[in-house]
Amino acid sequence: MTGQGNNKTRVDDMQDALSQAASASKAAMAALRKPEDDDPQYKEIGLEGVGAEVMEMTHVLRFLQLLCENHNLQLQNYLRKQDNKNSYNLINETLELIDALCGGTTGGLGLLGLYINEGNFELVDQCLCTLTEFCQGPCPENQTAIAYQESNGIDIIVAIVLNDINPLAKRRMSLVLQLKNDAAKLLLSIMESRQDSDMAERIMQNIQPSYLVNAIRQAYNTGSTAEDVDPLDAEEEIGDDEATPHEVGHNIYILAYQLSEYNKELAHLLCRGFINEASRLSDPALDYYSKRTAQIEVVRYDRSLERIVFQVPPICNYLTKTSKLKVLYTAERDEQGSKVTDFFSRTDDLFNEMIWQKKLRDNPLLYAISRNMPLWAYIVSLLAGICNALVAIFYPFPAVEEEVPTSISVFVWLMLVILGALCYLTPNSKTISLLVILSIARLKISAGMNFTLTFLGLCQVVAKAMYLISYLGNRGFKRENLKRDGELLYRNAYMVLCILGLVVHNFFYSVLMLDIIIREETLLNVIRSVTRNVKSLALTTVLCGILVYLFSVVGYLFLQDDFVMEVDASPEGASHISSFMNSLKMGAGSEIETAQPSTLSEVVTDSLGSCPVFSDEERAALTADCEKLWDDVKCACLGGGPSAQQDTAPAAPAEAEGGGGDDPIMVRMCDTLFLCIITTMNQGIRNGGGIGDVLRRPNISELSFFPRIIYDLSFFFVVIIIVLNLIFGVIIDTFADLRSEKQEKDEILRNTCFICSLERGAFDNKTVSFEEHFRMEHNLWHYLYFIVLIKVKDPTEFTGPESYVYEMVKNKKLDWFPRMRAMSLCSDEAENDQNEFRDLKVTLESTRSHVESLSKQLQELKDQMTQQRKQKQRTSLLGGITSQPSVGQSTSSTT
Repeated sequence: MTGQGNNKTRVDDMQDALSQAASASKAAMAALRKPEDDDPQYKEIGLEGVGAEVMEMTHVLRFLQLLCENHNLQLQNYLRKQDNKNSYNLINETLELIDALCGGTTGGLGLLGLYINEGNFELVDQCLCTLTEFCQGPCPENQTAIAYQESNGIDIIVAIVLNDINPLAKRRMSLVLQLKNDAAKLLLSIMESRQDSDMAERIMQNIQPSYLVNAIRQAYNTGSTAEDVDPLDAEEEIGDDEATPHEVGHNIYILAYQLSEYNKELAHLLCRGFINEASRLSDPALDYYSKRTAQIEVVRYDRSLERIVFQVPPICNYLTKTSKLKVLYTAERDEQGSKVTDFFSRTDDLFNEMIWQKKLRDNPLLYAISRNMPLWAYIVSLLAGICNALVAIFYPFPAVEEEVPTSISVFVWLMLVILGALCYLTPNSKTISLLVILSIARLKISAGMNFTLTFLGLCQVVAKAMYLISYLGNRGFKRENLKRDGELLYRNAYMVLCILGLVVHNFFYSVLMLDIIIREETLLNVIRSVTRNVKSLALTTVLCGILVYLFSVVGYLFLQDDFVMEVDASPEGASHISSFMNSLKMGAGSEIETAQPSTLSEVVTDSLGSCPVFSDEERAALTADCEKLWDDVKCACLGGGPSAQQDTAPAAPAEAEGGGGDDPIMVRMCDTLFLCIITTMNQGIRNGGGIGDVLRRPNISELSFFPRIIYDLSFFFVVIIIVLNLIFGVIIDTFADLRSEKQEKDEILRNTCFICSLERGAFDNKTVSFEEHFRMEHNLWHYLYFIVLIKVKDPTEFTGPESYVYEMVKNKKLDWFPRMRAMSLCSDEAENDQNEFRDLKVTLESTRSHVESLSKQLQELKDQMTQQRKQKQRTSLLGGITSQPSVGQSTSSTT
């Protein structure tokens, strides 16, 4: 009961306040019509000034505006109509007030400059702001009340937008701009969220479309003259207290743009659509405002679609093309095939990037370096390729450079001059690259290879440093961004390799060539084909290792003697023998003659003792061969007889048996289980036929012949065919999936709307093509710009749709994005329904006319039948009357 009493008290207080406001409004209206100013300027035109009582209405109107702040629909309706005996329509009262202030009651509608002055500007402007707040949200009843009020209120608002309002414009142009800006906002609020054409037709009732376009051009020209800068480079801040000419022109352009939906002549004058794009580009004003105007479609609470036309915030111009491409090509689709979820999650990062890019403009040097980031990347890759080419061709570098023929030197100079002239006249990347290569060749001829590589390495370090600065300049220097940036770590490692190649050794430049993997999407897919299913590959590799281990155990237990393989002599041991033989041949004859075999054995032992690849048996065999060879040397050097040659003749078979000369050395490779595992893994997996290709080939008479066949075939089928092909299959399938995903992404980008996921075929034979829909109706960046708009705009200045989207973004809801819907398709469907209804109506009219004709004929037939019946009755009646006298006569005669 207490709560109800309090509510009743509040309602009574509100009613008393509204009653007092209405009384004050009536008193102000009466005072407005009383002569209280003796200024002869106003007496000449018949306009009397306003007094203090009237100006007090400014505070009352401001109070009413604050009551409706934040689109309070309940209070908006209450100010129009109260549920009590005495109801006051404050919307009409406000319209009558502005009508009286602007001369509508005296017939001076076209002479606004004679009625609006510095004295009543504040009151007129407050009327416009209050009326705007009355109908924003929207409040459809108040919109209708303002549009169809009996006074000239709506016409006065339109006149404020179109007229010059002189002489006030000559004295205080800022006041006129403020009035025009608020009047345009009021007209936009009247049309807010209206899907019908009633409001547009009411506004266009007394407007010539050409006047509206001329007002746009006039505002543009005024802004260009006042700012004295190129309008295309001028920046406008949204939310400034003082309206600028470009801001006023932009609001009028948005008003005209919305009205053109229902007026073909105005649409033609604004050059809307792709067909009229050339005409729009030829008009500076229309081109300026069209490039800074965007539209989106949102889904409201009642699931209805609504189009929003808005001014693009200037900060959106700082979004880089690299970020746009990254969003387009890397945004992930959800289960419904839409990329909106991933795009919405990136809006904060994109907005922060815009803020940082704007700050970056304050540092001209850093901005100049950062904006050329692709150029630095190209220079770094070009220098890396040139350095590696020089190292690959000319390494090792000679200590003394060879002289180059004069003809080649002159030819290089001539080509440098020609390419320099071409680069000056028609600069392009290919010509510049050829000029750089020839300049390096000229440097190599003049200064030598060492100096050339040092110079190129230094240039590469400088270019990479510039790239790092530009990368950090574009990304920002925030610590949280740098910690999670893997690409920055990679770029720093690249920088370290450049320094190592310059300071330590030129071979470090070879690692830089792997950067091509990062720059080419195809090569990245090759790497991803291995890393994407790394868990499956790892498990399959573990399975392969287990199987190799099992086969190694079987080989160690049963086939140990078959693991005998050929090995070659170590180059180190061969060098020892070669040096030993050379020393023998170069020795003096007397020393050779007096040398004893025992001394020779010691020399051989000393020479071969440091060689770790020979066993004791091999050293003994080599020593015996060398002793036999010693006799041959003595015969050759001292002229030995045939006896010596006969003694050395049997050495050939012994050398073959002992493994000397060119015969291979046989080594057991399965004496331990670990050595058996290593051999099986190394030789078995690398050979196409498995481990059987390298094991000893058994004789058919051996007992192990058939077990060996089973062992070799099992290893071949299980490890080589099944397991290895499983690994290769996973890699190949992953690469094919990546390629198909890339093709699918490209196909989606070309033929599917990013926002609503409608395909190109849905717009076939429609009034709007897919390109127009993708670029104008559901432009991805327009949605980003609108999100940025509600971030930078003052919340108290929000329109109804902006407040709705602001709440959705704040709660991280995506219901306001259209899914599988578009207003153009809905209008086409509605038009088709109307056409069907129209055809049905025509059919019904035709049927009705036929029915009426049949009814008329039936009525005529009925009338004819009635006439015939009456005629028969009349005939029968007359026949009866004529027969009665004859009957009387016969009776009398009979009597």
